[in-house]
Amino acid sequence: MAGKNKSGRVAGRSESRPVAPPHLTARRYEGPVQGLGEGLSLRADRYVAEVLGLLSRSQLKAREAVIEVEGRIAKPSRPVKDGERLVVTWTEEPPASLEPEDLPLDILYEDGRVLVVNKAQGMVTHPGAGNRRGTLANAVLGRLAAEAGGGGPPATPAPLRGGIVHRLDKDTTGLIIVAKDAEAQAFLAAQFKDRTTRKEYLAITVGIPRGGGQGGGWNRIENRLGRDSRDRKRFAEVAEGGRAAVTDWRLVASCRAAGLDLALIHLRPRTGRTHQLRVHLAGLGAPIAGDPIYGGKDRRLGELGLMLHAWKLAIVLPGCSEPVRFKAPLPAPFARLLRAMERRA
Repeated sequence: MAGKNKSGRVAGRSESRPVAPPHLTARRYEGPVQGLGEGLSLRADRYVAEVLGLLSRSQLKAREAVIEVEGRIAKPSRPVKDGERLVVTWTEEPPASLEPEDLPLDILYEDGRVLVVNKAQGMVTHPGAGNRRGTLANAVLGRLAAEAGGGGPPATPAPLRGGIVHRLDKDTTGLIIVAKDAEAQAFLAAQFKDRTTRKEYLAITVGIPRGGGQGGGWNRIENRLGRDSRDRKRFAEVAEGGRAAVTDWRLVASCRAAGLDLALIHLRPRTGRTHQLRVHLAGLGAPIAGDPIYGGKDRRLGELGLMLHAWKLAIVLPGCSEPVRFKAPLPAPFARLLRAMERRA
């Protein structure tokens, strides 16, 4: 049992740190401030939102976040600099905000602990502003409820955030793995955090990326990505701050079709930043076809969605010791465009 100090308070406790209400889940991040550059600083709330990407500045307030720097509770406006120890605690959204839904899923693999889904274009991974229903997380909770029988609650507690451990953009298709229980979720999430998973993507770009010969070896893009200061919906390469982003890529094939230079690109992201592959390819002068944010739509290609497909995934499943490899078939629009390229090549 913890003893009392001279003031009569229980040693080892901090009365200034709030305890999450029982219907909410406490979340915590701890780590050193890094990536700002020598002699530079940034407001603590901006570092959490823009560099770490944990919560937006408005969410920090809504989730009753507490920021500690070097062991002391700090105001959101307090400047932080590289090397300082940062701890952020906040309350997660209540699980009740996620409603189970009976939605169709293209399931490539399923066991008692995980689902591997071939995500369709247009499906949001997890609810957010303006997307509270119709997401992959809603569909997974609906499936768990159905497995419990009669549409009731699952036999084991549903995982947080619908079992989501990694994400794909709304218009990216392909492989995504989802946990059915909290223990499996933590097991899978640790692999993504430690970067021991192997992810491979295919993309069709408008333009041929600079610096890669067709049929040649792998190339690497390594920079830092952060919010675009001119458009908060976009991400861009930044000289200071942001987060490290690394992508390996190679040019598989290219051709000229519909008056455009098109290229098939094989990608292996080493980090998982928001919009990483889209920003990296656009930075090489070859935005992904159908990308309205980084490339713009081209009428010559018709009504294409984003031509980015999460193709392969290797990950260790709960109860296994070696990685299991999955492969997602190409969606119909991607396959049609690829066939057109093959005829022209």
